[in-house]
Amino acid sequence: MFRSHPLSLAVLLAVAPLSASAAERADLLIRNATVVDVEHARSVPGQSVVIRGEDIVAVGPDAQLRSQWSASRQIDAKGKYLIPGLWDMHVHFGGGPALVEENKALLPLYIAHGITTIRDCSGDLPQQVLQWRGNIANGTLFGPRLLTSGAKIEGIKPVWKGTIEVGSKADADKAIERLQHDKVDFVKITDSTLTPELFLYSTSAARKAGLKASGHIPMALTVEQAVDAGLASIEHLDYAFKAGSKDEAQIAADFGAGRIDRAEANRRLDASFDRETALHAYRDFAKRGVFVTPTLNGGRILDFLDQDDHANDPYLAYIGPGLRATYTWRVERAAKATPAQIEARHAQYHQVAAVLPLLQEAGVTIIAGTDAGFLNSFNYPGIGLHQELQLFVKEGLSAPQALSAATRSGPAWFGQMQRYGGVATGKAADLVLLTANPLQDIAATEEIDSVILRGDVYDRAALDKMLADTKAKVAAWNAVAKQDDASQ
Repeated sequence: MFRSHPLSLAVLLAVAPLSASAAERADLLIRNATVVDVEHARSVPGQSVVIRGEDIVAVGPDAQLRSQWSASRQIDAKGKYLIPGLWDMHVHFGGGPALVEENKALLPLYIAHGITTIRDCSGDLPQQVLQWRGNIANGTLFGPRLLTSGAKIEGIKPVWKGTIEVGSKADADKAIERLQHDKVDFVKITDSTLTPELFLYSTSAARKAGLKASGHIPMALTVEQAVDAGLASIEHLDYAFKAGSKDEAQIAADFGAGRIDRAEANRRLDASFDRETALHAYRDFAKRGVFVTPTLNGGRILDFLDQDDHANDPYLAYIGPGLRATYTWRVERAAKATPAQIEARHAQYHQVAAVLPLLQEAGVTIIAGTDAGFLNSFNYPGIGLHQELQLFVKEGLSAPQALSAATRSGPAWFGQMQRYGGVATGKAADLVLLTANPLQDIAATEEIDSVILRGDVYDRAALDKMLADTKAKVAAWNAVAKQDDASQ
């Protein structure tokens, strides 16, 4: 598989000075690390972590474990901070079959930024992504652990491609059967043309089939109705914001009856937001185990395109020309806004972002996810998650709370806390070694020394090579695209 990687000077190749009879053998020994206990928001210095295969088999004081274990690979992590691997719980792949390779080239970007698991929330390449999931798991494709919804459930003739079109309850039942056959990790439901009634039915059918449902909530429904049907995670903070409106039920009814359009519905939701109403709804989310994925970064980028057009973003060098072209429609739409609309866009971003600490106060589990991928302009795979976490802190969360959203919330939602979300015996050897303490400054998640993925070590040189390789691929694609443009 992927067992041979360049190792930094911090990785000592010498076998520990113990005889085989005196110490048990492991594959990797991380010594003298400060282990970040995310659950309890504390750091524990002087720890060794013993890894065998893809598993953490021991964690404890260095002096104790060094006498019990030997390993052919050792990392001296003195002065560094070891955290669980990061999870990006909302990504997309798409743009059509012509962009399969450009999408595949995004996978190493996640690892290079310490992201060891991603949750694909559906695009228009569902079958390819399902195949990638299996290939990554068996080691024939290099990438982070991939969890996917497969094709999303939508209505007839939807805006979004790559969907299962549902126009009746029978269609919804067939959709769930297909997704079960595909062994999807969860179900994604969106609302561009799906009727409110079929949204509720599909959500309930997914729950009855033992699948978690996530998605967008139709304007003609209240958030409570979606939660009652079994929606397990709310994607995008504006849907959670909707639940804070005192007039939500009447606005939903008026929209559903065609008495108001979406713009008027949003205006009334903004005007009727009430803190106590919101906290009541959010406490109910917490009680029922409904998680929220804010995806703040995507909204921030689009709402403030008038201030930063991202034309000079260095990260564009890692995004293929076909994927960059998918950004255009959102950029053009934003450019048509009047000064008044731009001002309103800014105000709404801040109004919606302000509910983030209310969710935390109410006990809702907040999930870190970026919405990165095709269509979502300048919201870049990899670096986007670090930007998301920094926004969490800017909008009112503590650094430990933000870190938990990116390391523990994903495993908790999938019911995989026994295996992921901590640095402990029995957990997966998906780890990130940092040069600064993320409990003190969340920006430290960007200060990556090494990534351990399924027990394999990728030091800074290896991570930089991943970035360079992707950059070289994109440069070659850019050259071909330029040549094609010149010949037309």
